[in-house]
Amino acid sequence: MNADYKGIIPALPLPLKPDLTIDEMELRRVAQWLAGFKGIAALMTNGHTGDVFSLTTKERAEVTRIVADEVKGKVPVISAVTAEGITEAVEQALQQKAAGATGLDIMPPHHWLRFGMRGEHVVDYFAAIGEASGLDLAVHVYPSWTRASYSLETLAGLARLKHVKLFKVGTREMNKYACDIQAIREAAPHKAVLTCHDEYLLASMVQGVDGGLLGFASFIPELILELAEAVKAGDLKRAMACQERINPLKDIVYGMGEPTGDAHARMKLAMVMAGRLKSAAVRPPTKQPDEATRAKIAKVLKAAGMLDQKAA
Repeated sequence: MNADYKGIIPALPLPLKPDLTIDEMELRRVAQWLAGFKGIAALMTNGHTGDVFSLTTKERAEVTRIVADEVKGKVPVISAVTAEGITEAVEQALQQKAAGATGLDIMPPHHWLRFGMRGEHVVDYFAAIGEASGLDLAVHVYPSWTRASYSLETLAGLARLKHVKLFKVGTREMNKYACDIQAIREAAPHKAVLTCHDEYLLASMVQGVDGGLLGFASFIPELILELAEAVKAGDLKRAMACQERINPLKDIVYGMGEPTGDAHARMKLAMVMAGRLKSAAVRPPTKQPDEATRAKIAKVLKAAGMLDQKAA
C-alpha cells in the first residue's frame, strides 16, 4: 500500500473480555467504525499508552492481524515496536509484517531513556528495522525532557532514511517542537509530520503539521477531524470553537498531564459511557478509575450530549 499518512491516525484502544483476553469481535467493530471516517489516514495498533505493555509479542501480533484483516486495505495499519535492541526489534517487526502491518511505529528502547544514546545509534537502529522488514517506519519522538529526546541532527538523519515515512512528534516543549518540525521539513519536505499532543491539540496543530497520531482520536474522531480540517483551511475561529468543545472531554481524560496508562483507562471508561466501546477493562497494573472519577466523566459527557444512559 502506497500511503502518505497525512491526516488523523487513531491509536486504537484494545477491547478486553471479562477474563482480560482480547475481544476480537469488539476490536473488529471499533476498527471498522474508525476506518469509515473521511480523513482517517491509517489505524494504529499497540499504541504507546494503551495496553501494549501488558501484552506479549504474540498478542501484539494478534491484535494487528485482527485489525488488518477487518479493514482489508481500506486504510494502512501501523503497529508499535518496543524493543531493547536491533535483533529483538527486527523479530517484532517481522511478526507484525506477517500479521498484516503496513507500517511500524518505532519507540525508543528503554535503555536510551535510562542512559541516553548517540545519534548514529538511532539512525542505525531505524535503518536495520527498515531494511529487514521493508515496511514504512514512523519515528516516535519522545518529550524533550527525556534522555531519548532526538537532536535536530538526529531527526534530519532519520528523515533521510528511505523507509521512514512519518514522524509522530510528541516533543512537549513548544520551542523545540517547532525546531523539530523545521529540521524534518528541511531534510525531507514530503514526509508526514503528525502531532501526538493529545492534551493540547490546537496549539500543536497550528505549527504546520500534517495531522495527528492520537489515542484521543479513537474517542472523539469526528471532533478531532473537524479541528484538523479547520486548521488546514486556516479558519482559526472555527478551530478555536472546536477546541472549546474538545476541552472538557480532554480534561476528564488527561487533566493537566500527558497521555499515560491511567489516562487511557479513563478514556476507555468515557468511551463505554458514551456507548462507543463495550468494556472499559484494563490489564494490571493499570486500574479502573474510581467512583469519583466515574461521576466526573458522566457529568462532562452529559453536558456534551454524549452520555449513553444505558451504557452509563
